Amino acid sequence: MNRGFGSNKRQREDERARKQRDKAARRAEKREIGPRELEVVSAADMMRDLPSIEEAMRRIEAGPTEVRSASTIPARLFVGGLTDDTTEQDLRDAFGQFGPVADVIVMRDRESRAPRGFGFVTMGDRRDAPRAIDGMHGAILNGRSLVVNVATERR
Repeated sequence: MNRGFGSNKRQREDERARKQRDKAARRAEKREIGPRELEVVSAADMMRDLPSIEEAMRRIEAGPTEVRSASTIPARLFVGGLTDDTTEQDLRDAFGQFGPVADVIVMRDRESRAPRGFGFVTMGDRRDAPRAIDGMHGAILNGRSLVVNVATERR
């Protein structure tokens, strides 16, 4: 009789015990080493490489010397209404006019490998996604009207 114990319970217990032994060994090793020596630095040493207050204020007033931008954040779009002969390259070409396309996938059936009629396009920059949705939602691709919106997580 099993009484609710999974077949892997012994393995999980052994793994937990091994992790506890490893943690205890690491603690003992740190105790043997003892506290580390901290380097004492004077205030003069710390201030040596800093600019003067006047120089720092001139830099602030002058503004940035180079354009700073955040790294681009991709946006994943759902594309529905695809025909069986629509390829990833067709989608890449269609959505490429709105910005860089990072990834394209046409979903297929696991057994038959037949297209399922939808796919996903990942725009390289999330700022291009609204234009792509506006431009491609309702557009005709290979004889069918597309449904395009922001992809949501499966529940």
